[in-house]
Amino acid sequence: MAKALGSRGALRLRLLLSALKSGVSVPLTRTEASFGTSVTSTKVAVNGVHLHYQRTGEGEHAVLLLPGMLGLEGSGETDFGPQIKNLNKKLFTVVAWDPRGYGHSRPPDRDFPRNFFERDAKDAVDLMKTLKFKKFSLLGWSDGGITALIAAAKYPSYIHKMVIWGANAYVTEEDEMIYQGIRDVSKWSEKIKKPLETLYGYEYFAKTCEKWVDGIKQFKHLPDGNICRHLLPLIQCPTLIVHGEKDPLVPRFHADFIHKHVSGSR
Repeated sequence: MAKALGSRGALRLRLLLSALKSGVSVPLTRTEASFGTSVTSTKVAVNGVHLHYQRTGEGEHAVLLLPGMLGLEGSGETDFGPQIKNLNKKLFTVVAWDPRGYGHSRPPDRDFPRNFFERDAKDAVDLMKTLKFKKFSLLGWSDGGITALIAAAKYPSYIHKMVIWGANAYVTEEDEMIYQGIRDVSKWSEKIKKPLETLYGYEYFAKTCEKWVDGIKQFKHLPDGNICRHLLPLIQCPTLIVHGEKDPLVPRFHADFIHKHVSGSR
């Protein structure tokens, strides 16, 4: 599984700075064979919204992929193309989702109340429960890594194992300055900006990025900049923390903090 992590997340970071009932499916399903095995793409109603996800593989070990801010679950230009393509389809059943307001999980538009990470964590776990998975592992990067940490802490009976990268459990003044630097999407690299602009349209793309910056900055005003640091000691599942030494958005000390406070993590 480690080989399938790839460098997509690190590459993206570098480019960045140069009334519904749960369990009712929406009849929007297509099957793609571009990865050598079928990839089902559909929506299901969870917690009052229609969540879009892709599913591939037939293995007993279910894995949920959690994307970062503005990220999509599985197209080649976005967060998890390599994982959907390369994770062993006989060992794993891979599910990749768009959190509410992102990708194809719209409407609603994305918003960022103070509990948006907890909301995403509940949506993610409830999505997998709706798909009849009793236990599953989490692969989360950036915001998806934060969501995974919260899900593992709050819903431990469902989480088998976890890999996170580019995640942070709190916000510092240094982080706030970094976030402010990506607020204006017109300054983003064309290579990373174009796919998101094509999907969202420039106005929604730009507005959502600004709203994300304001949303993540909320935590700076809480004691110790807390996002989920208080939940880390509650995590029971085997946890692997991955971090890019040159990650320009999430300083290394965040990975060290998570490692120190998640018991038995590597």
